Amino acid sequence: MATLSRIGRRPVPIPKGVKVEIKEGKIVVEGPKGKLEKPLPPMVEVTIEGEEVRVMPQEVRKKLQRKAKAFQGLTRALINNMVTGVSQGFTRSLDLVGLGYRAEVKGDEIIFHLGYSHPINFKLPPGVKAKVEKGSGDVQARVVLEGIDKEVLGETAARIKRLRPPEPYKGKGIRYTGEQIIRKAGKAGKAGK
Repeated sequence: MATLSRIGRRPVPIPKGVKVEIKEGKIVVEGPKGKLEKPLPPMVEVTIEGEEVRVMPQEVRKKLQRKAKAFQGLTRALINNMVTGVSQGFTRSLDLVGLGYRAEVKGDEIIFHLGYSHPINFKLPPGVKAKVEKGSGDVQARVVLEGIDKEVLGETAARIKRLRPPEPYKGKGIRYTGEQIIRKAGKAGKAGK
């Protein structure tokens, strides 16, 4: 039988300038970067003790104890991400690899030129900001996303990557910064000619 992670037992420290409240089945975290609100998962009790948030599983039937402990770890991770988001924020960057691939930010949209016959307008969700930096080497441009909600930021980065996933032969496409693409060999007959 696999053992469950004990991360849920660790308290979440509340940094200075961050306010945490629990009201009507929701947790509200407010800080210098903004305000986040999420519903609390079932089978957990969240308490604020001094400068830290504690998450405990509720007393449940023996069959549901394992699930309650899983929700404890999930809730603790969500609260920790919310506290980090409103105090420091999160960033995610993507590299555009391919000749002529480029991007530009106009208001709340990123306009991508990815080798298709038309540019792609990608609307950013509320709370996510983007900037485009010049790339180096085979990276044509780098898109840096910033936001306070880690979940929304990750989903936005994944949606951008799906616009032109990296192909396995030359590695052209959109990839996360630092991501390794497993390359395939081209046609064997090409080398002999």
